Amino acid sequence: MGYCEVPHTADLALSVWAKDIPGLFLEAVRGMAALMELKMEPGQYSTREFTLAAEDVESLLVAFLSEVLYWMETDQAGYVDIEIRMENFHLLACLVGNPIKEQSRQIKAVTFHNLAIQHTERGLETVIVFDV
Repeated sequence: MGYCEVPHTADLALSVWAKDIPGLFLEAVRGMAALMELKMEPGQYSTREFTLAAEDVESLLVAFLSEVLYWMETDQAGYVDIEIRMENFHLLACLVGNPIKEQSRQIKAVTFHNLAIQHTERGLETVIVFDV
């Protein structure tokens, strides 16, 4: 499991890989926080729980990251403990976050630009583009 920033002309892009869909979603959140260059205060701050449904896994990934981004901005929290339960294209997420001490980059939105989750030798892999 992992992630790394990939070059993009105008926005931020992240390559993410994991052995399964929940792992891919977790790495995508970690990668998104790394792209934002978040530094967090120690200690538990807030807990958020939400459910989502979509027609396909790519749409579910965008909806999930968009929801996490919304709560990061609303709560001023970075989520360090994330539990995801999935069945088909339905997701239940529980997030535990710490206060954001510093943030160097802003992400406006998660996009569908060329988004495709593919099977590779590393498991599942995708590239996510974020509007900045």
